Amino acid sequence: MRYPRPLQPGDRIGVTSPSSGVGTRHLARLEASVLLLTDLGYDVRVGRCMDGASHVSAPAADRAAELQELLLDPEVRAVVPPWGGETAIDLVPLLDWAALAEAEPTWLVGYSDLSTLLVPLTLLTGTATLHGSNLMDTPYSVPPPLLHWLDVATGRAGERFRQASAGVSRRGEWDDWTAEPAIRERRWNGDGGWVRLDSGTEPVDVQGRLIGGCIETLGPLAGTPFADVRRLPGPRIVYVEAAEDPAFAVCRALHGMRLAGFFDDAVAVLVGRTDAPDAPTMTQHEAVRDALLPLGVPIIGEVDCGHVPPQAALVNGALAHLVFSDERAFVEQSLV
Repeated sequence: MRYPRPLQPGDRIGVTSPSSGVGTRHLARLEASVLLLTDLGYDVRVGRCMDGASHVSAPAADRAAELQELLLDPEVRAVVPPWGGETAIDLVPLLDWAALAEAEPTWLVGYSDLSTLLVPLTLLTGTATLHGSNLMDTPYSVPPPLLHWLDVATGRAGERFRQASAGVSRRGEWDDWTAEPAIRERRWNGDGGWVRLDSGTEPVDVQGRLIGGCIETLGPLAGTPFADVRRLPGPRIVYVEAAEDPAFAVCRALHGMRLAGFFDDAVAVLVGRTDAPDAPTMTQHEAVRDALLPLGVPIIGEVDCGHVPPQAALVNGALAHLVFSDERAFVEQSLV
């Protein structure tokens, strides 16, 4: 794996919207997020592709060109989009993956529709990518023992770090960034805790390379050259999370990903906590079981990743050690 060098004050962070841009009502939050990074000593440069008037910030060719320009610029040490969106998949065939594989590694950070780009970048170039809070979430503090994406991006190759459930969650509602654009503390309204979704009872203690992301955006890539997990040496620990699709759609998507080989050589699956709706005869947990029990591997649900805060910082490509038992549960990542 190729790990970007540690991010440090004085480094340049690029901001662009490979998917959805930022509308007028959220510009104050964007400014507060940039100011936070600036106050921490980073040189933040906001790109041209940021328009929030539509579901995309600019034409696909422009978005691809700006993202690639930032990832190839040796002065840019991290690229952090404001958030995800809907159709980042239109960038996948437009990026010069060979050039990105030759360039010095740069952190690409985000989740949701950013999974559409994080996973191919890791699989096609061998560059570690960071599935964690996006720019608009960056001002929020992260409850321990979880880590902020900045905590991970400032770490050195070879470093090891451990995360576990924070025991809290924020379900069913979002902060009003128009009223409180600089808010930094979430108001937790739920509990947390990882749960075992498969029928196994024995303690879990496995190791593998991490890969994964949002079910709705990764599903269409499964089985294509852009999400060929065979490029990442096995065994693997795969993590997935649903953004908003109902249980039947999630079930079908996970079946398709399994049939396309996305879970091949997986020694465990982590499933993120979700607020996506259940169906009358199938819950989100049942959707996961229906699709993934044939794998015969441990499936750990309600993990702190994805669209229900808080969010763990998970590094695609990192060597992970997963432990789950009655006494303890954690995932430890090594940047090796």
